[in-house]
Amino acid sequence: MKRTVAAIFVLLTGFLIFYLALPVINYRFTGFAVILIFLILLLNLLTAKAYTTNNKLKFKFGSLQKILFRIVPILLIYVIVLPFVTSAPIFYNQSYRELIGEVKIGNEMANHIAPIAINKVRVVDEKLASLLGEKIIGSDPALGSKSELGEFFIQKVGDDLFWVAPLLHSGFFKWLNNTEGTDGYVMVSATNERDVRLVQNLDGKDIKIKYQPEAFFGSRVDRHAYFNGYATTGLTDFTFEVDDAGKPFWVATKYKKRVGFSGNDADGVVVIDAQTGDLKEYGIADTPAWIDRIQPISFVIDQLSDWGEYVHGYWNWSNEDKLMITEDLTLVYGKDGRPYWYTGVSSVGKDESAVGFVLVDTRTKETTFYKQSGATEYAAQKSAEGKVQEKRYHASLPVPYTINGIPTYVMTLKDGGGLVKMYAMVAIGDYTIVGVGNTMSEALMAYKNVYNMSGNRINPDAVDTRTNLSTTVTRIQSDIKNGNSFYYFTVNGSPKIFIASSQLSNELPVTKEGDSISISFDNDVEDVINVSTFDNLKLGIKK
Repeated sequence: MKRTVAAIFVLLTGFLIFYLALPVINYRFTGFAVILIFLILLLNLLTAKAYTTNNKLKFKFGSLQKILFRIVPILLIYVIVLPFVTSAPIFYNQSYRELIGEVKIGNEMANHIAPIAINKVRVVDEKLASLLGEKIIGSDPALGSKSELGEFFIQKVGDDLFWVAPLLHSGFFKWLNNTEGTDGYVMVSATNERDVRLVQNLDGKDIKIKYQPEAFFGSRVDRHAYFNGYATTGLTDFTFEVDDAGKPFWVATKYKKRVGFSGNDADGVVVIDAQTGDLKEYGIADTPAWIDRIQPISFVIDQLSDWGEYVHGYWNWSNEDKLMITEDLTLVYGKDGRPYWYTGVSSVGKDESAVGFVLVDTRTKETTFYKQSGATEYAAQKSAEGKVQEKRYHASLPVPYTINGIPTYVMTLKDGGGLVKMYAMVAIGDYTIVGVGNTMSEALMAYKNVYNMSGNRINPDAVDTRTNLSTTVTRIQSDIKNGNSFYYFTVNGSPKIFIASSQLSNELPVTKEGDSISISFDNDVEDVINVSTFDNLKLGIKK
């Protein structure tokens, strides 16, 4: 093949590979060098002169081809040897361990985790959000025939928590007939499964998601960023987020290699308007407040794993003091309203109990480790499922909340079809303390009832946060829930309704209006308050 023709063919092949693979053209990224090796070998093969000697096929190379061949070993050293020398954990384990940054030791996890509020509890997980989203898309045949639901990302929109997913093209020809973009996105409330929204216009204008992972040519969002100034920058984790006004964006994490050719670490974001393609770059400190995630979950998992793995260097055959994360990370929101990656941490070889829990700020990567034993997420799920084992429900991934100062896992119990049937709460400090109910309020009531009868073995000081009250019963009524008798009553001088189980006190069934009582209860924001202790003073029974 003539050299000119061969060179043109190789250039076109190279452009096609770069266009499809989008390798980062940067010293610490080796993908582009691998492509160069392939293109050099291809060019030399196409331009070599072939001849036969003694019935053997041989190739003759010119001076330029020989020079190109000499470049290949250099590139191989760059691709194989240099990354090993500068990045191998055997040499740089301490650098990997320090990637997570300073790990602060927290005193009380309850001060970090958001307190429970019944109407704000996250009861919809990603699987249920997908089911609900598919249902609303399927209700419009015209929409469902040309679009499909993308990946859901949990985020705060204003003060409310939502799962948000874009509508994506369902194929090349669907994209070809609709290059201006798909018709909006779906929002599913994380706290109310009945709140499902198909958002197709904003401020009187139709929403068109033009740039997306499933688009083609220049409309593919990562390719759009690559050929608009970011070919030399590492970009990953393209997440779909909407600002507080509902405007859709793609948020890509910008990252660098901190340990030679490895050690991925976020250092900012690139925000791409999903409709116009406008790009804006931000550092970690100046990223807009509506963006929930800067630190990709994969980066945080790797860095936490290295932090626990290399506690005593690379050669630690006995696994002394090694730690590992118990489950995939869960995005939670703290008492301060900020988003965090949450996971339990256990000793290597122990999978049922955690030695502590970690919260990593999803924006700044500030990490706090709480050294307190407790149940892993998996153990809590099994404990909740065992409470209603005859129903064969499956527990969702637990989300931590604080209930009267007690760190608690909250989860849903779903049937085989993925629909929520019950709710469960499990004490993080003791997974034998479980409360389940048909509603979140019932689960909370059952959980507090079990906890109050447990002798406060989770937190002996919890009694100090209780309010003691001596008063008179003004109204009382019984109810049976899940086979247990509960008594609702009101007292003189309080607008609240109090509730207690007959298991808490044998005096409840014989208590009537006008009786003098002494009760204690946790300081609570709910309208119905669970009683911790109950004593009917009129009966005069000695405790």
